[in-house]
Amino acid sequence: MKKWFIVAFVCLFAFGCRCKSPIEDPATGSATSGSTPSFSLAVSEYPSWSVFLVADMEGLIDGKKGAQGSVEKKWGVDIVLKECDYDTCLTLFGSGTVDASCQTNMDSLAPALGRTSVAVLPTSTSVGADACIVVGIDSLEDLKGKTTYGLEKSVAQYAFERGLEEKGQNPADFPFKNMDPGAAAQAMQTGQENIESIQVWNPFVLQTQRTREGAKVLFDSSLIPEEIIDMVVIGKDSLEKPGGEAFACCVIDTFYQTNALLGNALGNDPLTETQAQEVVAKLTDDQKKTLVALGAKFSNLPAEDMAQVVRATRFYKTADEGIALFTSQQFQGTTIPKVIDFCVGHAIVDDKPTVGFADQTTQLNFDPQFMQKVKDK
Repeated sequence: MKKWFIVAFVCLFAFGCRCKSPIEDPATGSATSGSTPSFSLAVSEYPSWSVFLVADMEGLIDGKKGAQGSVEKKWGVDIVLKECDYDTCLTLFGSGTVDASCQTNMDSLAPALGRTSVAVLPTSTSVGADACIVVGIDSLEDLKGKTTYGLEKSVAQYAFERGLEEKGQNPADFPFKNMDPGAAAQAMQTGQENIESIQVWNPFVLQTQRTREGAKVLFDSSLIPEEIIDMVVIGKDSLEKPGGEAFACCVIDTFYQTNALLGNALGNDPLTETQAQEVVAKLTDDQKKTLVALGAKFSNLPAEDMAQVVRATRFYKTADEGIALFTSQQFQGTTIPKVIDFCVGHAIVDDKPTVGFADQTTQLNFDPQFMQKVKDK
């Protein structure tokens, strides 16, 4: 894991230039007043995070500085979207350059050591989106001793080792070697010698199975539901600014309203190719339009592929679902301690941040109060 506060200020300008920040359009009819508080949200390409880019397209928010969509007007804030690659989102958040960021639970630990953070919204959980794909291997016994390639010290390695544990195996018996997920998928797809097992996430999972004959999923993250959590995290310093709590509520409300536009495209059960086609065929025109827009923002996938992807990346579609996660005994007492122990044991973080649930005294606070406020309003 990057040492955020050693590298952040050295690299910040270079990282910032890689972000897409919409320019204010003085001709827009949704301009804000000078007194409207403005906040920034860093977003990278991922199914439940690309939702915010779709919300911008749909007019729920206007990602340009100084302009508002309907949900921003409702909450009286201005959200500026910063579309970046994932590592840049983490760096910008850790350095305090953006107010909020889309990031996973395990990747929120390191920034919290230097910037007190509040997880305000779980957006999705991986239930098949992360997978071990093999060629010429039929069982875990066959895989034992053979190298699996994937991104070390990341969600990929976590999903690989936890999946093995859930299958009653010792991860030490299964070598894991660092390789960029895109490169690993490409190597398997093109039949590169000695690449028999990879651990990657969508869209690489979907693409590899379709491209490489004989490629199949040996196991996936459906073995560990609600351990890999995609979230929106806000700096406590930003929440304490004028309008900070309204910003949190606006982000949450935007997510739920966009989920409502997706409608029946979302669900809790995985889909085969044929089932995905059937689901898409039954969508209303507006639902299909939103799903197509989401696919365009996530690897340019067509609607049928995106229907499979969102089922393998189960969305927390409503406030009730998000609150239930953050307040569950399993999540608080078992899942998060397990994730923290993994990150410390693999040197992803140097120290454990203090972690709490609706506890403002901790460095990383999973706080459901803002979801509750959106539900109440």
